[in-house]
Amino acid sequence: MIQEAKRILKETFGYEEFRLQQEAAIKQVLAKNDALVIMPTGGGKSLVYQIPAMLFDGLTIVVSPLISLMKDQVEQLREYDIPAVYLNSSLSPEAYEYNVKRLQSGEVKLLYVAPETLMMDRTKEILAGQKVDCFTIDEAHCISEWGHDFRPEYRQLASVRKDFPEAVCIALTATATPRVQEDIRRILEFKDSETFISSFDRSNLFLKIADKKNPEDQLLDFLFTRKNQSGIIYCFSRRQVDELAYLLEQEGYSVKPYHAGLGARDRAINQRAFIRDDVRIIVATIAFGMGINKPNVRYVVHYDMPQNIESYYQQIGRAGRDGLRSDCIMLFSYNDTQKIKYFINKKEGKEKELAERHLDQLLKFAESRECRRKPLMNYFGEEYPKDECGMCDNCLSVEDDVEDLTLHAQKFLSCIVRVEEKFGVTHIVDILRGSKNKKILELEHDQLSTYGIGIEWSKDQWQQMSRLLMRQNYISTGEFKTLRLESKALAVLRGDENVFGTLDRTGTSIRNEDIEKTSTEVENDYDRELFDILREKRKELADIDDVPPYAIFPDTTLIEMAYYYPQNKDDLEALYGVGAVKKEKFGDSFVGIIKTYTRKNDIMPRRKFLREKVAKTENKQKFEVIGESFNEGYSIEFLAEQHGVKEVTILTHLKKFHDEGNKLRLEGLLEASSLSDRQRDQVMKAMKKKSPLMLRPVYDLLDKKIGYDELRIMQLYYLALEKGD
Repeated sequence: MIQEAKRILKETFGYEEFRLQQEAAIKQVLAKNDALVIMPTGGGKSLVYQIPAMLFDGLTIVVSPLISLMKDQVEQLREYDIPAVYLNSSLSPEAYEYNVKRLQSGEVKLLYVAPETLMMDRTKEILAGQKVDCFTIDEAHCISEWGHDFRPEYRQLASVRKDFPEAVCIALTATATPRVQEDIRRILEFKDSETFISSFDRSNLFLKIADKKNPEDQLLDFLFTRKNQSGIIYCFSRRQVDELAYLLEQEGYSVKPYHAGLGARDRAINQRAFIRDDVRIIVATIAFGMGINKPNVRYVVHYDMPQNIESYYQQIGRAGRDGLRSDCIMLFSYNDTQKIKYFINKKEGKEKELAERHLDQLLKFAESRECRRKPLMNYFGEEYPKDECGMCDNCLSVEDDVEDLTLHAQKFLSCIVRVEEKFGVTHIVDILRGSKNKKILELEHDQLSTYGIGIEWSKDQWQQMSRLLMRQNYISTGEFKTLRLESKALAVLRGDENVFGTLDRTGTSIRNEDIEKTSTEVENDYDRELFDILREKRKELADIDDVPPYAIFPDTTLIEMAYYYPQNKDDLEALYGVGAVKKEKFGDSFVGIIKTYTRKNDIMPRRKFLREKVAKTENKQKFEVIGESFNEGYSIEFLAEQHGVKEVTILTHLKKFHDEGNKLRLEGLLEASSLSDRQRDQVMKAMKKKSPLMLRPVYDLLDKKIGYDELRIMQLYYLALEKGD
């Protein structure tokens, strides 16, 4: 049957091959064995049940938590000529009964239904005479109280499942820690089951966290070149959503708000406008997003911090579902943590403890200096295999801001000692900054030797110092969140050990120029003018069919059309996402436009149609292209000019190229350096003494006479020479 599944994959959905764990999971389902499928958003979870549904004789039930998701999925399947319906409260009585009749006639292959609808006696009566071959639970993490979005009604699905003893059960989710996975299998009583876990890495998403200083200006700066792109901006409160949506509207952006304070009708209208590309930006509270099946969301901005890593991961998962490069920005502020803590303190018992743990894990992730993907993947039980991803702010940042923080660390640690390890970080910071608040004065802590010795630093900086010391295991939290010293802190207090780090993690800018492009050749070189014409045609056809534009073709397909200029329907079918059904349904419309455009502009089509896909056209990442060009004899100066970046960015790419195990052309590095032989010798000796991995100690040892740009060149030379390049 797997060969039939592959045929459907190509002829119906227009994809050449399965992705991630899709094929293995589909084999399991076709064998009627239960499956827990964990794939990132945009990883193709839906095909795991949609393809078997077309091969089974009976019905496939899909339990989904959101009405909008059901409607989107059914509309998309309709464009593939796959018989699917949904039952929920949004349907008129006439439409509801029409769908019931279609179900009872046996023509429907997929039924989408909310858990509460499935529990109703009326629904059970409708399904009583049906042959159900597959019982699918989407967003299955909702079944576990250890998950971030526990829904009690999901617990009842275990009993409903018993009503369909012949049906295979599939549980699908994009966010499940090992503990949540165990909960899902136990509650659903899986037997002969397998768990299929694809990597949690969404490699096409650029991750950046920026200090939140002037958020309105930061956001407008980011959006300046993105007026024609779709994006979601998440805020903590309804008021913030309304204020920000109004601001963006005044600035000329196509934007709508979305939150629980709006009426159900207004929410539905705004959401529909966003999905149909009638509106470019949705500003939303965290409730918006789960199950929104819109592939061309080019960015997600967290204007306020999310409450936990699972929410963050799920929300950034709305971006780039079509596989194209997309940006995920979080504005980070310690003030936001106080808002979150206010609501956490209203919880009790295990729920409060879990929320506190989730927030702490999010803070560690936000403050981390390592590749963003490492802690993110680790949270879900996956080890990220590379040192750098090349697609986050930390991997592309320049490591010249690491500084010696020993003196301030001694002040902080000494203050903890003075209060006998009985107080938390807020009180320690107040002492260091010389606060005259009531608690300080009542406890006579204004008489301590450490009182006021840290006035030169802000509260925010001292908060960062606290967490840096915690990350480096100099301090820990005791009972009631009091701070206590670990054994290694004594060496710092004695002056035997230095503390290095940085407090300004990533700066405040989230401008487009700050985010290095790592797109494929097709994404960079497609015809923008033709793309816009094709997008208008897609919108026209979508409005006629009353479906979202992506249900006609995703952006990825339009980009390939605007790159290859297909001249007939056979050429068109070789492109990403074009199967036999859509070729016949829409081929003439799009090919006609392309032929007219190429004739008018005297353009020669690219004739490499056979199975060329965007993801395969250029597999090399930018650092590989630059590294290979450098080794071919091109200078660093020339490469910077060609790629439109600074020389320091080229050096960053060359370091990553070298870190991945590639050799570097030594003479090319020496040619780039303006140092004398004597100065080079001094740098090499300093690096040998202090380690070449951190430049600040080398810079200080050389009396700050040799700049960081030269040190970066010599760092590469030292590492390459050490490796034997």
